Amino acid sequence: MVDFELITVRITDSDGVEGCGYTYTVNHGGAAVAVMIERYLTPHLIGKDTDHREKLWQDMWWMLHYAGRGGHATSAISAVDIALWDMHGRRQNQPLWRLFGGFDPKVPVYAGGIDLEFPIEQLLAQADRYIAEGFRAIKMKVGRPLLRTDLARVTSMREHLGDDFPLMVDANMKWGVDEAIRAARAMQEFGLIWIEEPTIPDDVAGNARIVREGHHAIAAGENLHSLYEFQQHITAGAVTLPEPDVANCGGYTVFRKVCSLAEAHNLSVTSHGVHDLTVHALAAAPNRTFMEAHGFGLDAFLHEPMVIDDGFAVAPERPGHGVNLDFDALESVRS
Repeated sequence: MVDFELITVRITDSDGVEGCGYTYTVNHGGAAVAVMIERYLTPHLIGKDTDHREKLWQDMWWMLHYAGRGGHATSAISAVDIALWDMHGRRQNQPLWRLFGGFDPKVPVYAGGIDLEFPIEQLLAQADRYIAEGFRAIKMKVGRPLLRTDLARVTSMREHLGDDFPLMVDANMKWGVDEAIRAARAMQEFGLIWIEEPTIPDDVAGNARIVREGHHAIAAGENLHSLYEFQQHITAGAVTLPEPDVANCGGYTVFRKVCSLAEAHNLSVTSHGVHDLTVHALAAAPNRTFMEAHGFGLDAFLHEPMVIDDGFAVAPERPGHGVNLDFDALESVRS
């Protein structure tokens, strides 16, 4: 069982305009992020000009630099940065995707499940539900102890969906480098859009070997927590589809820089998690590919969940990011 901790930030300017941001942790660590925001970032932000978002981002980064350079520190900065951008959009009465430059509000989207342990029958039934919900691309988990088990599961999905249905797989860092190369070569026959996170992000040279020797598109980046880490992976040839998470890479400020960095290297970008926020950034990125709609979405706690229309997520026209959390509902499930 995977548990997610949600950390929210609400900022109110002197003229009464509010911005909301959030980040999350998996299983553990949420309290550390909250303390960084409450004890360190909040006192620093009081009285500052909220239009100076780049300056505030740099100040927060260097304030927490020695304590983090990523991880919980960047998650804390992300939540604040998202709130500052939301406030800017609300003040301008414009959705963020337009303020970010605008490309296309309809973003290709895929459904990502947490389904590594599902029996094949349950996996296929989940795929049918996703299709009924409007998804036209699906990602499944791989990384079982035996590669032949993974191959059998992917074979079943490919046969069930058909040859032309966009299908991705996610190993969640389960493999060593040599294992990942063998798996990538074995999965070439399935026509996958990408293999995601084949090994740990710390091994830049190993990831580059996988790209080079596995002869397969590789998506990675949900565990990269700074622009510099993305730069290292991209220039080393260790990723073919950078995959930032706006809630842990540094917020909209850094997510957009990753998109530009990828574009400069002629790479497409995908995303991880928090799709309700991410849709704005990818709706303004000409080099976007499929956006993830994650299985741990917040639909039950949103007044207006993200719209899926025949394979596309539609960025809302509401001011800011347009994500209006139901804080009463969130409080009711607070542990």
